[in-house]
Amino acid sequence: MTLKGQRALVTGASSGLGAHFVRVLADSGASVVAGARNEARLEEVCAGVSGGRPCRLDVTDRDSVEAAFADEPFDIVVNNAGISVAGAALDYAEDDWQATLDTNLTGCFRVAQCAARAGIAAARGVSIVNVASILGLRVAGHVAAYAAAKAGLVQFTKAAALEWARHGIRVNALCPGYVETPLNRDFFATEAGQAMIRRIPQRRLGQMEDLDGPLLLLASDASRYMTGSVIAVDGGHLVSSL
Repeated sequence: MTLKGQRALVTGASSGLGAHFVRVLADSGASVVAGARNEARLEEVCAGVSGGRPCRLDVTDRDSVEAAFADEPFDIVVNNAGISVAGAALDYAEDDWQATLDTNLTGCFRVAQCAARAGIAAARGVSIVNVASILGLRVAGHVAAYAAAKAGLVQFTKAAALEWARHGIRVNALCPGYVETPLNRDFFATEAGQAMIRRIPQRRLGQMEDLDGPLLLLASDASRYMTGSVIAVDGGHLVSSL
């Protein structure tokens, strides 16, 4: 599956899944702009990526997002930026709630809207991939803000797909389950983390590489008749018994 000649943007690209997605798209031939707030980390990510270019991007800042779309429109936009602040809903600080929604939901809206406007103005199709979560489809404790934001992102994906389909703008969602990253590796080595893994039907964590195929499907013309779709990649977690 080649993306040669395609121009892509990945948000939240300074680490974890975002940095991995930059490499996957570049390895498939795309010219990739890696967007995030941490410029030093972006330089490191792009240093080993052919066709990779860093771009300071804060999805909570409208001016910053619009600046990222000031040049040629993108063919592929991976809306990956996100944060999570864990805690009991009774004790959750309103600032933490608002910050989570502003990054994970409103930030994705800003990026998608700019991508769609640029594509329509250039009469050019765009594939927008919103990185949601299985927690947007099913809940767990102590992540109320994150789950609410990801559920909103799933519904926004469908609503935007409906409105923008006539313009050649496709909007789909990728919903990862529990995927091992450098940030969560220590937790999943604990007793509590191992108990969570045992609840996954495949009895293992996902690896970042497990998302490569679904990402490339949604980013490429292989999914040209797909919009408003929500793809879970979770080892069967969503279909496990209650």
